[in-house]
Amino acid sequence: MQTAGLATRDLSDGFVVAINIEAKEGQADTVAAILTDLIAPTMAEPGTKIYMPYRSPANPSRFFIFELYVNEDGWAAHQETVHFKAAIEQLLPRVARRERVPFVPIAPV
Repeated sequence: MQTAGLATRDLSDGFVVAINIEAKEGQADTVAAILTDLIAPTMAEPGTKIYMPYRSPANPSRFFIFELYVNEDGWAAHQETVHFKAAIEQLLPRVARRERVPFVPIAPV
């Protein structure tokens, strides 16, 4: 799904997953590449509104990913894609810590 033209209401409605990742020593650039490679295929998924990976300028081994899906089913579908499964297979051996926290809106905007 394309984000161009999304209104505030579109961005504040859906199923959010906030992900914190800390790369193992010497693995940060590879982790960054894996996360970057996920952008295009993840954004092409019909249940995805936004997939945005960030890297900390203060600690380059720390990453934050903001994911916004149409609903929880969109997130579930994402986790079943070939590109997600391949990325996770490459990613997990390279991370010291990975935390995924789902969120839903508490009030409409």
